[in-house]
Amino acid sequence: MTLRNRIQVISYPDSLGKNLQELHYVLRRYFADAAGGVHLLPFYPSSADRGFAPVTYYQVDPAFGTWRDIELIQEDFDITIDFMVNHISRQSKYVADFIEKGDKSEYADMFLSFNKLAPDGEIRKEDLDKVYTRKPSPPYQVIERPDGSRETIWSTFDYEQIDVDVQSPVTRELFRDFLIFLSRRKPEFIRMDAFAYTTIRLGTNCFFVEPEVWELLEMLEGFVSPFGVQLLPEVHEHYSYQLKLAEKGYWVYDFALPMLVLHTLYHHTNKRLLHWLRICPRRQFTTLDTHDGLGVVDVADLMSQEEIERTVDGLYEKGSNIKRIYSTADYQNLDIYQVNCTYYSALERNDDSYLAARTLQFYAPGIPHVYYVGLLAGENDVALVEATRNGRDINRHNYTLDEIAVAVEREVVQRLIRLMRFRSSYPAFDGELVIEETPENRVALTWNMPPYTTTARVDLDSYRTEITFWDADTRSEKSFVV
Repeated sequence: MTLRNRIQVISYPDSLGKNLQELHYVLRRYFADAAGGVHLLPFYPSSADRGFAPVTYYQVDPAFGTWRDIELIQEDFDITIDFMVNHISRQSKYVADFIEKGDKSEYADMFLSFNKLAPDGEIRKEDLDKVYTRKPSPPYQVIERPDGSRETIWSTFDYEQIDVDVQSPVTRELFRDFLIFLSRRKPEFIRMDAFAYTTIRLGTNCFFVEPEVWELLEMLEGFVSPFGVQLLPEVHEHYSYQLKLAEKGYWVYDFALPMLVLHTLYHHTNKRLLHWLRICPRRQFTTLDTHDGLGVVDVADLMSQEEIERTVDGLYEKGSNIKRIYSTADYQNLDIYQVNCTYYSALERNDDSYLAARTLQFYAPGIPHVYYVGLLAGENDVALVEATRNGRDINRHNYTLDEIAVAVEREVVQRLIRLMRFRSSYPAFDGELVIEETPENRVALTWNMPPYTTTARVDLDSYRTEITFWDADTRSEKSFVV
């Protein structure tokens, strides 16, 4: 399958309308010529974390629709779907059988019991202290069986998300079956969510441990590649992990860009951003916003610690209505190394600043992903956060069809759609990027694929953004202000 170099929308199955049918309608009615793909966040039956605790991959949650609904979306848009490679739901038949039967369960070898990880079932505190985790509690939980016996098992994230042993033949057989089933649905990509948390080796940080990660990726790729499907390993951490994956030929995420762009626009300096654009992978998906928060750890060493702290402080000062507590465990925040805020609110709901940010994203190397809230220039949903006590919900407002109809008429959204149409259709973006020499308070990025050429010029003081491009029909240069 050939991936089109067009903008992709990230959406839950029930966030742009109440189900997959309404999502398809919204994409076709308002964004058909602005976006070429959609990353459908988990649509499987799930017990927690808004789809990220899958019970099975064989079904679409009936609340969202059916596999036929997804097939119809695929007729118009490239599709990326998720596979939660390090865990499965506590409510799945596999975990339920293990909890009931213990070692006698046919699925017992799938799970990381402390009895399996250590000869005496006891793991030293010094080994647990080395484990890389983004939540305040330790990476395990105790299960209790019907007979009253208890067992400690590995659980990196949530109570409902039970880690699996990717080295187990039982797990690998199940993964094979799941991934072949999903690959036959012909998505362009299957994202390997939480991929770096699969390598559990005592004495290490249990995060992206080599060579195990490469052996796992090779195995997973072997399941999907016969169907022309590609893997997208998801790793939120130091940018060097993305470079490592890119060197091996994998597509990656640019999770550094969100904070770099905020730093660029807040402090009117191009230095950090342009350095990254020169060295970043070219086969990548760029983001400014996702279903999670704005990553801070991703820009370590691309920005100084002082610059990171200054930008985060600015985010809390400028990001309308956000509070530091929304990004902590007090509000069920899984990842305490991210800041929860919509990107539009992070830029003080300033239309010109927001469009400047999107222009920088669209002219960066890679294929842009635009999260559905950002697609509609959505503001922080503080009422939802206070109702759910979940900090990440500040950027997870579900839009009704009526709300969408109103939102797309806003000037900022119309300007964004125009920019998206240009980025998704202009041929020069299949060419080469030239970073022009400019003063520190300007950015000029040019894409060339003769005879097509386009340059985006951003004034970091006023946020005025102008696009120039060669029009092959009139054989002349044209321009527009974003």
